[in-house]
Amino acid sequence: MELYNLTACEIIDKVKKKEISAKEIVGSFLQRLEKLDKKLCAFNSVFAEKALKQADEIDKNNKKGMLAGLPIAIKDNMCIKGEATTCSSKILKNYIAPYDATVIEKLKNEGAIFVGKTNMDEFAMGSSTENSAFFTTKNPWDLNRIPGGSSGGSAVSVAASMSPVSLGSDTGGSITYGRVSRYGLVAFASSLDQIGPFSKNVKDNALILQVISGYDKKDSTSINIPVDDYPKEIEKDIKGLKIGLPKEYFVDGMDKEVEKSVRDSVKIFEKMGAKVEEVSLPHTKYAISVYYIIAPSEAS
Repeated sequence: MELYNLTACEIIDKVKKKEISAKEIVGSFLQRLEKLDKKLCAFNSVFAEKALKQADEIDKNNKKGMLAGLPIAIKDNMCIKGEATTCSSKILKNYIAPYDATVIEKLKNEGAIFVGKTNMDEFAMGSSTENSAFFTTKNPWDLNRIPGGSSGGSAVSVAASMSPVSLGSDTGGSITYGRVSRYGLVAFASSLDQIGPFSKNVKDNALILQVISGYDKKDSTSINIPVDDYPKEIEKDIKGLKIGLPKEYFVDGMDKEVEKSVRDSVKIFEKMGAKVEEVSLPHTKYAISVYYIIAPSEAS
């Protein structure tokens, strides 16, 4: 197996056991990135020299940390001290961040290695990553299709195995609010934006969320509650767990393949012992309209 096909948890385990060096891991992903990104256009900047140096230091000093030796890509709206934070806008093309975002600080403390900053819709305004001021990011499975957005670069970096995990941000409500500090995130809509991880599996996602979660006094919307051990939580039996399935989410015009995937997932949960019940969220139909009032207003 190529090293770039390893999961985040596998990488961390192998580096810890000295079965492979952090420098070999980082080198494998950087080679993959150099090979593919000319076509995919997922990265605004690549920190090859710094990443290899950081990996070498981890190998020499046997640095400890939950993520020691793990490469990670960061959406280009999160501040990394000393690096450009452009938000894929020519307005910020030469802006060098003077401080680390809280999530970056947490990742650094656990030994994560930053391989680069990823492309996005300019100032995160968009849902396709076609609105970057620099270039359009391509879907790695079909270059004629979009990867989605606004975190398309971060999504593609993981989907194409140019990084095992990445961080993106959300304005539309798909990430749990208040769990992760957004201090150091250049927000599209300040009361909506949240940071979350991309990964190829749930276990890797749980691990990254474990590291970046927690109360932050520098973020007024940060929730001051204990952080669960997410990797342990996902190992628990879900027998008896109640899952609400809003009937309003199955709207007219919904893609049949999407609906089938959701229904099939429901069947899997039921086989595992969960109880799935239909619920009603009657205000769902107003959600998009409300979003398009709040988000542009805050951006203005």
